[in-house]
Amino acid sequence: MKLSELKSLLETYTDAEDIRLDFGGDARTGAQKMVAARLRQLELEAKLKENYLVASEFEIRYPGEVICGIDEVGRGPLAGPVVACAVILEEDHYYPGLTDSKKLSAKKRQSLEALLLERVRDYSIGVATVEEIDAINIYEASKRAMLRAVQGLTVKPTVLLIDAMTLNTGLIEEAIIKGDMRSVSIGAASILAKEYRDRLMAEYDQKYPGYDFKQNAGYGTKKHLEGLEAHGITPIHRRTFEPVKSIIRNV
Repeated sequence: MKLSELKSLLETYTDAEDIRLDFGGDARTGAQKMVAARLRQLELEAKLKENYLVASEFEIRYPGEVICGIDEVGRGPLAGPVVACAVILEEDHYYPGLTDSKKLSAKKRQSLEALLLERVRDYSIGVATVEEIDAINIYEASKRAMLRAVQGLTVKPTVLLIDAMTLNTGLIEEAIIKGDMRSVSIGAASILAKEYRDRLMAEYDQKYPGYDFKQNAGYGTKKHLEGLEAHGITPIHRRTFEPVKSIIRNV
């Protein structure tokens, strides 16, 4: 068998023991490398499935219910709104590598976002403005954004899995610490919310140049702070957050 044929055949095998039995005796160096590579691939796929099952613990608790994962992004930045997402995953969902959006590369996050938008049963984005953040504080604004996301769903959930927060909706709610890593539904919401907000901040970067919003998403990076010193505050800066608050006071 040619090595090219072996490579194609190995792709059809999904059991490591079968690979070892059928091809482990092939003494060719190239064949041994291909067998080892396929075994590593299967091992990685098995680990991803195991991790996904572990992160489905909370979803599994509620058989027959309509489960919605909720997360927000943008609590810490000095500028821009806080954005929340509510997601209801489809039946038999499986998104290998899905986890907290902050732990993923931009490329992986964008790839998962495209799959989620194509497949999920329903999702909705909720936003709380800079003015609301300054008026009611970031914690309450985050709750408001989350509630708006839930209210925007077409499919009505019966269970809410929320990242470290309760919303007092009257539905079954689970506030899960580090939920974006422990629940696939919350992880999905984290990815969609972050990608939405990042695009929004890239638009603000065009409207308010000099703060590097496209790269820092409104967080207080060196370039952002230099922009504040050089140009002052913009309409999207949070006036109750330092050092923005001090800049206003000193003007």
